[in-house]
Amino acid sequence: MRDSDRRSEVSARNDGSAASEFQRSTRPQTVQSETTRSVAADEFYDLEHQTSRRIPARRPDIQDQNHREQETSFEVTFDGLSDPFNPKSKSTARRWLICIIICTSSLCVTCASSIYGSTYAQIMPKFGVSRIVSTLGISFYNIGLGLGTIILAPLSEFYGRRFVYIFSFGAFFIWLIPCAVTQNIETMLVSRFLDGFFGSAFLSVSGGTIGDLFLPHELSAPMMLFTASPFLGPELGPLLGGFINQYTNWRWTFYMLLIWAGAQLDLIVCFVPETYQPILLMRKARTIRKDSGNDAWYAPIEKNEKSVLRTVAWSCLRPVQLTFLEPMVLSLGVLSAILLGIIYLFFGVYPLVFGNNHDFTLSQTGLVFLGLLIGITIGVLSDPLWRKNYQRVTSKHVERKEEGHHDQPMRSDPEYRLIPTMFGACLVPVSLFGFGWTTYSSVHWIVPIFFSGFFGIAITWVYSGVFTFLVESYPLYAASALAANSLLRNCFAAAFPLFGVQLYNALGYQWASSLLGFLGLAMAPFPFLLYRYGSRLRARSRFAS
Repeated sequence: MRDSDRRSEVSARNDGSAASEFQRSTRPQTVQSETTRSVAADEFYDLEHQTSRRIPARRPDIQDQNHREQETSFEVTFDGLSDPFNPKSKSTARRWLICIIICTSSLCVTCASSIYGSTYAQIMPKFGVSRIVSTLGISFYNIGLGLGTIILAPLSEFYGRRFVYIFSFGAFFIWLIPCAVTQNIETMLVSRFLDGFFGSAFLSVSGGTIGDLFLPHELSAPMMLFTASPFLGPELGPLLGGFINQYTNWRWTFYMLLIWAGAQLDLIVCFVPETYQPILLMRKARTIRKDSGNDAWYAPIEKNEKSVLRTVAWSCLRPVQLTFLEPMVLSLGVLSAILLGIIYLFFGVYPLVFGNNHDFTLSQTGLVFLGLLIGITIGVLSDPLWRKNYQRVTSKHVERKEEGHHDQPMRSDPEYRLIPTMFGACLVPVSLFGFGWTTYSSVHWIVPIFFSGFFGIAITWVYSGVFTFLVESYPLYAASALAANSLLRNCFAAAFPLFGVQLYNALGYQWASSLLGFLGLAMAPFPFLLYRYGSRLRARSRFAS
């Protein structure tokens, strides 16, 4: 190659890089919290970004550059907290009202999953079915919860959160009606599946609303309340269902859910506005275009050419990919799934243990779940302590790096998120062994309830660390990593109730609980292994950061 040609090529390359750098520096930043981005938005953007890198770049000329600058100058963004379109600009009372409505609605959806277990004694003779068949009502509901999360959640990216709330919770309310009036088990099972399917969409989107409404320094209290809601719901179900089914007809279980869900739906329609920022920016752009008469103003979502079907397809595919290709996702997913499976197994086992050993009635057995409920509450309330510990260990980590101490492998921030998971994983087998070997009729009933409280604390600590670790380890695919975890959890929650009673009758209460304890003991090392080797696994991963 001649020297003149070589100089021309170098000059062109430098001109192109300078122009692209100029474009990046002049592009305005949209005010958008990271917690509010849609499930599929991050993943689909990443897919398009990877695809676009395969297209050879051409040298941008001055005309193209000026066109892009002119187009960018008309991009609509929020004007800080004073912008009426910004959801964070609402009053504190209004934002907390929305938060409480979202949390109580999530509580309703998760409570509906377990309250069904209190109806077995009346449903079996009514429909002439076995206990296993009647238990399928819980299993089908949990399968619906798992599938709905990955199929319906991406709709918020195109239609906003409010649309998903009203559509999903409205469908959830409608499918409670067949459950209440059905005359056969087939209708019950189909309705339960669809209830879980539509209710899951609400659960998967509602967390984003909390991030939409509150600034980072305000998030701690509302997020703690939101985190507690789906955990407390399954324990609240047997407590309410026990009293309903002991003193009234089983249909009142669903009548009560209909009243509750109907009230929540009214509150959502009347008081929960749209908070998804891309949709709000689109509305702002329309207002500006109408007022100014200038059609050049636009919101980023209006330039979105993504297909709904393709986005949903990737939302379904990516969690499966992560589950089978990522050891971290699989191991933590199985650990989380076993714990939720054990909780749902207890819904059938508690009436067996406390009814036979201590002659508890159905309503008294429901009160036994207060142990789990209080334990989970304590676990959630301990979250500020774990956050403070996280700040302490990360600051020490930074100090060691600055001092040049490289004699030991330096762990990065995501691994430090596993500290509560490690404590919780150790507490799981202790609580299960303690529960199992105090289930003798000669032992006071408060003792196994006491150990169930420790189990509630343990699972909250495990989930807290697992969720934050997955989000930080897979920043581009955080939603898919959480969806993979959710899918595994709900599959185990669907399966465990089917064999729980048979397991306890076959092995005895003590050894059946010990088997669960050994299962927890076998899974306990995984958080420690990921704490030690997680950075190496992430370095080899094509999905992790």
